[in-house]
Amino acid sequence: MRSVTYSMNVSLDGYIVGPDGSFDWSAPDDGVFRFWIDDIRKIGVHLLGRRLYETMLYWETADQNPELDDADREWIALWNPLPKVVFSTTLSAVQGNARLASGGLAEEIERLRAEPGEGDIAIGGATLAAEAAALGLIDEYQAMVYPVLVGGGIPFFPQNESRVDLELVETRAFSSKFVHLRYRVVR
Repeated sequence: MRSVTYSMNVSLDGYIVGPDGSFDWSAPDDGVFRFWIDDIRKIGVHLLGRRLYETMLYWETADQNPELDDADREWIALWNPLPKVVFSTTLSAVQGNARLASGGLAEEIERLRAEPGEGDIAIGGATLAAEAAALGLIDEYQAMVYPVLVGGGIPFFPQNESRVDLELVETRAFSSKFVHLRYRVVR
């Protein structure tokens, strides 16, 4: 059965965006970007909330920029063909290899888990991940911790969630600045 993984960049104080909505502090260095390129190879489908989907739309046409480096082009070659499911109550259409969710989150994940296919189900976006966590659907949490305190904003982990026991699966430090943490949910 396909695992559901929630992965995001996060400030040391636990936010994916700051109080002003910015996440300019989360630009990856070359090592972190290479990690995400390698990580996406394990993904079979990506579930996104509206805000993350709109942020990631940049990559749909980024290949037209002649100044992109090889790593950016490699990311585009992996990201753009990756199937995506967008959860939104305000969008009526999506672009690229994406579709709007036709059902609720639990139904979509159940259907995707039942489909033949390789690769995990990735969830991006704190609001969508909070819903999945409340439904007990997340199998792994991955956090790329950035050395910054942003003082508020959208938290990586949902507030007032019930207790979830986790098992540390992997840690990795990057250039003495960033730390990747991977936890599996203990069931």
